Amino acid sequence: MSEPAPVRKVVVLGGGTAGWITAAMLVREFGAALDIQLVESRALGTIGVGEATVPTIKTLNNGLGLDEKAFIGRVNATFKLGIQFEGWGAEDSCYMHTFGAIGQDRPFCPFHHFFLRARAEGGGGDLWDYSLNYQAAKQGRFAPMRPHPELPRFDYAYHFDAALYAELLRDYSLERGVRTLDALVKDVALDPETGFVRHLVLDSGDTVEGDLFIDCSGFRALLIEKALEVGYTDWDHWLPCDRAIAAQTPLAGEPRPYTRSIAKAGGWQWQIPLQHRMGNGLVYSSGTWDEDEATRVFTEGLEGEPTTKLNHIRFRVGVRQQPWCRNVVAIGLSGGFLEPLESTSIHLVHTAVLRLIWCFPFQGVSDWEIGEFNRQTLHEWGQVRDFIIAHYHLNTRQDSELWRHCASMDLPDSLVHKIGLYRETGKILRECEELFGNPSWLQLFEGQGLRPRQFHPIAAALSPEELAGMLDGIRSTIAKPLAAMPSHGDFLRMLASPG
Repeated sequence: MSEPAPVRKVVVLGGGTAGWITAAMLVREFGAALDIQLVESRALGTIGVGEATVPTIKTLNNGLGLDEKAFIGRVNATFKLGIQFEGWGAEDSCYMHTFGAIGQDRPFCPFHHFFLRARAEGGGGDLWDYSLNYQAAKQGRFAPMRPHPELPRFDYAYHFDAALYAELLRDYSLERGVRTLDALVKDVALDPETGFVRHLVLDSGDTVEGDLFIDCSGFRALLIEKALEVGYTDWDHWLPCDRAIAAQTPLAGEPRPYTRSIAKAGGWQWQIPLQHRMGNGLVYSSGTWDEDEATRVFTEGLEGEPTTKLNHIRFRVGVRQQPWCRNVVAIGLSGGFLEPLESTSIHLVHTAVLRLIWCFPFQGVSDWEIGEFNRQTLHEWGQVRDFIIAHYHLNTRQDSELWRHCASMDLPDSLVHKIGLYRETGKILRECEELFGNPSWLQLFEGQGLRPRQFHPIAAALSPEELAGMLDGIRSTIAKPLAAMPSHGDFLRMLASPG
């Protein structure tokens, strides 16, 4: 058997956010060591509804060397302190999944066990009294905070125009040597012996050869599915929503520093405030609503008249069985789809490219690197999937079959363990590198009414006076920087001002 050919020429198929993140990260890391060409058809457009992110977007931007102030101005960004979930427990429930910490952990015991003890004794107030993120979000305030040993950790992400972000990364990549070609792919030629993709046949009749192909062609999955016929694992039995509608409306008033997710009988509606407009969408189950009913519910929930046509989207929730097969790596929608409930799509693109960089086959495509890439990718997708499923399962709504089904459905074993562990013991154990850590799971569980039967015995060691002093101290410590924090709108205006 011949030695594998070295990989020096990379072809990225598809622009949009996934394609240009991939190109930007590869050229940033490898520079002239790789010949990178991106093939896109500007006429096709992109899905382009993802406008909210998680805090790892800052890691991506910092890794690329992007200046935050310039980035915010270029993509009309606002700051995001969390997501407010309305109606996800009972129909009248409301809580926030914030990105910061809740309280301050003690050396050998997480903070929430002390809160659980206080609540069991009739005190403690509200869990979110101990979140700087939450208090700032509800008062419409924002300013970056340096870590301080007496303050709960403060963190943030962004809302932004995904199309403008893709254009920013396109310019970034082209300036650093990535070549681009505006064309449609008409055929894919495979090597008859290895089954590897040999070249793409374009609508012009030209061909594009490569050693490694990155499939960022979205739901079309032209390489990973159409050419290599890699299968897809559906998760619709756990996540039954399979349709979405998206549109933009004018921004009314100051932009909130958080996303809204509003549960409806047949799905949920989002509101994402940018500097210049509001992004809106409805994710729903076609088994509950037809398109006409979903459109009616969506338009009734808008704050203002749409300024764009309604974009109707069909999707399959799930993941590619082999995100990397032969010399094709699927990144973005071609590799899988999880509904945008927790704003994870750009994060999953980012981590996929990081994984590819770590496993990059410079000496030739290796089954060992393919296997490790796929193992880590499927594990990560399963973790994010479980977090999203938990939102649906931990509801107590009775207004539709969708919610009753989700509350009673069988769950993945991994999620059964997570929920059972918290219900019985109050413990939340984070797996290595899991995106959603203890504060995220805690806010989800508590926000949707899951109450543990006990707290850790370490929390019982404090006297009542010590416990009250600890909780009062955190609340008062939060109040000080909050009082000096500008409004979200004022902070954005300060960023936009000269100097």
